[in-house]
Amino acid sequence: MRALIVDDERLARKELINLLKEHKQIEIIGEAVNADEAQEMIDNLNPELLFLDIQMPGKTGFELLQNLDRAPQVVFVTAYDDYALKAFEVSALDYLLKPIQPERLSECIAKLDIQKKVSDPEEKSSGKKLSLDDQVFVKDGDRCWFVRLEDVRLFESDGNYIKVYFENNKPMIHKSLNALDEKLDSRSFFRASRKYIINLSWLDSIEPWFNGGLMVKLKGGEKVEVSRRQAAKFKDMMSL
Repeated sequence: MRALIVDDERLARKELINLLKEHKQIEIIGEAVNADEAQEMIDNLNPELLFLDIQMPGKTGFELLQNLDRAPQVVFVTAYDDYALKAFEVSALDYLLKPIQPERLSECIAKLDIQKKVSDPEEKSSGKKLSLDDQVFVKDGDRCWFVRLEDVRLFESDGNYIKVYFENNKPMIHKSLNALDEKLDSRSFFRASRKYIINLSWLDSIEPWFNGGLMVKLKGGEKVEVSRRQAAKFKDMMSL
């Protein structure tokens, strides 16, 4: 798994790199000393995993994640335990306290290994993506639906859950938007921002928005902002 370390303390980065030498499945592809540098490296290197400090000069680790359209898996590495709850609200895989104990790091890497093994191995091996013709099972509490994806107009991230918009229903499923995005056919579904995936067949209108972004309106009435970074991709996709 290709990983990026984001920490303003050189010794902390060095210590983590030394500890990770025992875990051959982790490949360190870069180091960043602040959020701005990290964002540029994430865009260029596309890491699968971030070892991310929280308190850094300039933007915090949380602010970095807010600025990403597609966030890698995140393991927070910090000297403070105050942010643990917030860390899991943004779907962090783990929360390691400095100084990092080798046993605790091993537990974290084991979580990564397990998650990789159970994350739809059959679909990943076949490369099959979910298209508009596919039907999915959605369960929210005591209510259940079999829904054709052509009827789902919008997916909205809400903490550790996704809100699924179809007909007059908006059930919540326990899944990350990143994981869902990997499974959906990009010819039919578009990642508008860190928070939304839209069904392109439900587009009703498009208009320019602030800072180079776009505002799209769906046939169901929802308005979704397409981030500046994703707007260029969106325009390329929708043009002849």
